[in-house]
Amino acid sequence: MTPPPARFATVATPPGPFTVVVTPGADGRDVVLAAGWTDDVAALLPVVHRALRPTWVERAERLPVLDTVDAFVAGELTAIDDVPVRQRSGPFLEDAWEVLRTVPPGEPDTYAGFAARCGRPSAVRAAANACARNAAALFVPCHRVLGSDGGLGGFRWGTPVKRWLLDHEAAAVRRPQLTLVV
Repeated sequence: MTPPPARFATVATPPGPFTVVVTPGADGRDVVLAAGWTDDVAALLPVVHRALRPTWVERAERLPVLDTVDAFVAGELTAIDDVPVRQRSGPFLEDAWEVLRTVPPGEPDTYAGFAARCGRPSAVRAAANACARNAAALFVPCHRVLGSDGGLGGFRWGTPVKRWLLDHEAAAVRRPQLTLVV
């Protein structure tokens, strides 16, 4: 039996078009294979591990996962937290990607701090490599890791996008929560 094709869709975001590639999960929910600030799905497919890379993808008008992107852009920063993601590599990278999902919005870490979070404080280059090889940008928030000097460091989708994400998260975290009293 031929597996169902992966699907992709693009949504407009303030820093530019955001495209996501998904495949059906065992529970029926879409699983993100790749995501990033581009409107060209061909730019995303090479970052998917060869064992997970789809042989073909179909364009979808809209994917449910894009609702979480819209919610994130609207300030609901935790909307992305429960989106299923599938990435494959060695044990350190796979663990590091899970650890990245625990870095709180509005509280960026350094590469050295991220290495320590991963249980390998001397593996700063390996931690930076985990960020660089992350295929599921936004859902695995590698943008929340800064250079040890506090600088932006690199970002596959460009430092202006990284700056927007960090500023957006900082502003949303500082925004007071309103409580409705009746």
